Amino acid sequence: NRRKKKGDSILENPSIPNPFPELCCSPFASVLSASLLPKATSRKKQVIKVYSEDDTSRALEVPSDITARDVCQLLILKNHYVDDHSWTLFEQLTHTGLGRAIEDHELVMEVQSNWVMEEETKLYFRKNYAKYEFFKNPLSFFPDHMISFPSETNAALSHSGILQMFLSSSTYPEIHGYLYAKEQGKKSWKKLYFLLRRSGLYFSTKGTSKEPRHLQFFCEFSNSDMYMSLTGKKISGAPTNYGFCFKPNKSGGTRDLKQLCADDEQSRTCWMTAIRLLKYGMQLYQNYMQPYQGRSGCSPLNITSMRSISENSLVAMDFSGHRSRIIENPTEALSVAVEEGLAWRRRGCLRLNSHGSPIAMSNMGMSIHRSQSWFHHKISREEAQRLILQHGLVDGVFLVRDSQSNPKTFVLSLSHGLKIKHFQIVPLEDDGKLFYTLDDGHTRFTDLIQLVEFYQLNKGVLPCKLQHYCARIAL
Repeated sequence: NRRKKKGDSILENPSIPNPFPELCCSPFASVLSASLLPKATSRKKQVIKVYSEDDTSRALEVPSDITARDVCQLLILKNHYVDDHSWTLFEQLTHTGLGRAIEDHELVMEVQSNWVMEEETKLYFRKNYAKYEFFKNPLSFFPDHMISFPSETNAALSHSGILQMFLSSSTYPEIHGYLYAKEQGKKSWKKLYFLLRRSGLYFSTKGTSKEPRHLQFFCEFSNSDMYMSLTGKKISGAPTNYGFCFKPNKSGGTRDLKQLCADDEQSRTCWMTAIRLLKYGMQLYQNYMQPYQGRSGCSPLNITSMRSISENSLVAMDFSGHRSRIIENPTEALSVAVEEGLAWRRRGCLRLNSHGSPIAMSNMGMSIHRSQSWFHHKISREEAQRLILQHGLVDGVFLVRDSQSNPKTFVLSLSHGLKIKHFQIVPLEDDGKLFYTLDDGHTRFTDLIQLVEFYQLNKGVLPCKLQHYCARIAL
């Protein structure tokens, strides 16, 4: 027999059967055939850094052609979060106080290639409940006094009719109204009458005249990105807190910004939503419909039949009988919630703390809310408003925080009607027991968790139910 030479392998001697063919392969052959992964072998990879609300960060090695939605999906999987289609990648310019939600279809590497050296820019991973809200309720986004339709169009358009006109390539509604514009190279702001048309954004040099000779071109959007002012008047010196601007791609910095400012949040939201639709058109609708593809009843522009996950998931249930049932009566729902809360506390008293002794009932009731994602310990009113604004001014977005004016009370900050409202939660003592209330003691709760859960099911004295909480997630 020929002596086996050094370097010979089982594969090189066919007379010896290989008992584990799947484990023995040539060192020069790939375990997976290149034909099975045609894209993976050719795609370049780069490292990106993504931040969360608590300023923790995570470095990810991703393909160079990855989209913002793909980055969100990756972080959702890595952190075991629930995907409710509201997770969003944000671009934030720290020094100028500007930020924007990166569209789901945008390439992250292209976004980063537009960053300039002198500007500190970060990517944030957070929820944005208002991302596609205008597809669900367009009538509230486009008030009658700011929108005009072509003369041949019926003024009383239906819910889906407005959307179809915005997404049409042949027609486009005209958005008009007053905005403050910062004069180029100056610190002063001037109030002008603006018009948004398919060809771009214009302002009138003569009052509210729409004649072509009085219209002056202000900006187009194909080579620029739109940002919202997150700091209000502080940095830009704007006359109101409702600023937004256009930043040319690969610009030299703040000197090239075209800054605007609206009188109120409804006006700013209308302008920014219309510009998004003008710039991206059907791509936005495809982004919105992608999570719903394959579900029954989701035909194009059949949006009225859809409800968000949070709307469907928050119902009061009774599991005491042989079959579960939904509790429709708010009074019964409250009594059940109180009974369950007391039972939970009785069980909680038997738990031991780190020193091996039972947890005191009073201490547990005072601090049990601190573990909840919706509770923010010591943040200011301005910080609460900024946090809600970043999560989207959708009805029902909320958080609970400590009151700065009264250390013994708490504040519920809630978004409703494109405004942020604050409601004081007052502690009451009755017969030696501590309760919390929002309505001067008419409805009482043994802790903040019961209070929040009740108002998630019942509007009560609030303008709307609590639906989406603002959380400081960690990566």
